[in-house]
Amino acid sequence: MPSLIDLRRRIRSVKNTQQITKAMKMVSAAKLRRAQQQVVEARPYARLLSDIISSVLSEFGDADAVGHPLLAKRPENKTLLLLLSGDKGLCGGFNANILKEARKFIASKGESQIELELIGKKGRDYYARRTIPIAGEWINVFSKVELMTAQQIARRVMERYAAGEIDAVYVLYSEFRSAVSQVPTLRKALPVEAPEEKSEASQATEYIYAQPPEELFKTLLPRYVEVMVYQAMLESAASEHSARMAAMEAATRNAGEMIDKLTLHLNRVRQASITTEIIEIVSGAAALE
Repeated sequence: MPSLIDLRRRIRSVKNTQQITKAMKMVSAAKLRRAQQQVVEARPYARLLSDIISSVLSEFGDADAVGHPLLAKRPENKTLLLLLSGDKGLCGGFNANILKEARKFIASKGESQIELELIGKKGRDYYARRTIPIAGEWINVFSKVELMTAQQIARRVMERYAAGEIDAVYVLYSEFRSAVSQVPTLRKALPVEAPEEKSEASQATEYIYAQPPEELFKTLLPRYVEVMVYQAMLESAASEHSARMAAMEAATRNAGEMIDKLTLHLNRVRQASITTEIIEIVSGAAALE
């Protein structure tokens, strides 16, 4: 049985841990508000750009006739996966869930046909110990998600696709649904295809294009891929903060329950110790009579 000193030391240690988890929860909540605002502000632009791409592709019919390299469809002999994971841990199952989906996708394609572009330290650390080729690493980019970083990643990918080094590009990230819901999502970035679902605004809007399709695709397609990568980074950052906030809240609650149990056990041990001392005193007094 642990002594009173050991129990007090353990209670003090759990209280210190509880203070840390509570502070981390508050920090994640503050970061989540900013990240959620960025996601909400970016979604309308991304949705409108997606609708315009869909409209242009349907307007000019055969995309292959335009001859833009980002529209070229080839057999997927070499596929590039942009995997967005977290830069830090202590966020519940956030990183485990996204890595699980990555393993499923790789298994469906075959390791010999996959290259990885890893965005986030946890994904880099996981696949650094494996044999799958890593085309690029982007670490510590989620502390402050910037459009310039997303553009660099997207342009690197587009250059490789246009050069024929890869035949398809997919983006795997955690979509932010709410503070308690983050869903691993897989999207095909290249070749650019018309989105399957159109917004209600797009269905009710007719666009008139003055430029020829070559000029439209030259401007819109690179921007479309850049925005897709940028939105995925924003969604992933918000999902990581929400997952960490929930994990730290659960840890704080569990620490409180452990403190209560340890305090109750401490009181019982102390009561038993006091009772034993009283019995010894009474027994000693009775022996002297």
